[in-house]
Amino acid sequence: MILLLTLLSLALRWAARHVRPVAATAFVALAALAGPASAQHAGLRTLVVPGDEPINVALFYPTVRSAGVVQLGPWRPVVGLGAPVSAEPLKGLILVSHGTGGNELAHHNLATRLAAEGYLVAAVRHPGDNWQDRSMITSSRYFGERPRQVSRVLDALLASPEWGPRIPAGRIGALGHSAGGYTVLALAGAQAEPARAAQHCRSVQDDPGFCGLAQGPKALQPAAANTATPANLVPDGALVSVPDPRIRAVVALAPMAVVFTPESLNVVTVPVLLRVAEQDAVLTGKYHGGLVAANLATAQAATVPGAGHFAFMAQPSQSLPSDAGDAAANPAGFDRVAYHTVLEAQVVQFFAQQWR
Repeated sequence: MILLLTLLSLALRWAARHVRPVAATAFVALAALAGPASAQHAGLRTLVVPGDEPINVALFYPTVRSAGVVQLGPWRPVVGLGAPVSAEPLKGLILVSHGTGGNELAHHNLATRLAAEGYLVAAVRHPGDNWQDRSMITSSRYFGERPRQVSRVLDALLASPEWGPRIPAGRIGALGHSAGGYTVLALAGAQAEPARAAQHCRSVQDDPGFCGLAQGPKALQPAAANTATPANLVPDGALVSVPDPRIRAVVALAPMAVVFTPESLNVVTVPVLLRVAEQDAVLTGKYHGGLVAANLATAQAATVPGAGHFAFMAQPSQSLPSDAGDAAANPAGFDRVAYHTVLEAQVVQFFAQQWR
């Protein structure tokens, strides 16, 4: 009952405040279209990782109890709230990182599919960079803290008496979109040099989405900061290195990647599935996902025809306006729901291939 009340309260607050997630910052190969092979469904619980900045987490997990559509703000996940965990062994743990200004339910369709396939999925709400609070956007902590938050969630789950013993050793992956794509690539070993963002925005004119959003939310900036550049995020010349060797496979969807050094991408050994949106008006593909594809030769990379930046998020049930555009809108002719059938299968196949 506490879980149900918590989720319903969250949903009501989302609806009342007209959720405004932003899925970018300073975050198609064909596959089988079949649904989950097992008879399992997805359960949903919440977890709070304590600390100076508590981290809210949505836990999706396999259950044999039937699931149904639950309206949670603009999201309609098919889950069993508080359902019992399946007795079957877990296939692994997947950590999910949302884009800037987003939330832990933004990729619920991928999470529920993975849960039904037998994975525990921990979707993080990033403190200081979520739909309620973007105060960390202009902080020097930003590029290091986002990945560290994911590692904190992993620490908590491995230490949990309930979950720790059930998580298979060596079967931990991460999935992220936009700023979340940055986050998971950083965890895989890519190093950021945040000053590259300012250099980039001074030298190009065709990445306005990133260069505008990287300055932080307008409501948090003083009038004199209107001409600020992303350089105010960390000191010039600083390298951010926050790898987590426990994470053995990564899915990066339209990642914010211009800040990565090519040299660090060259030496990433973690398997990476990379997807770039052809019509990304928020993170111009050639500067972000394209940088990863060009410097990480082992990445399983593809560009999704007709897709916009938000194509990798679940389809919301209402308009979600933001500084980056409407997260519920799709480019003309692009069917996000149909595409997600393909994407879900690709993600499941990718993780399964790593741990045969």
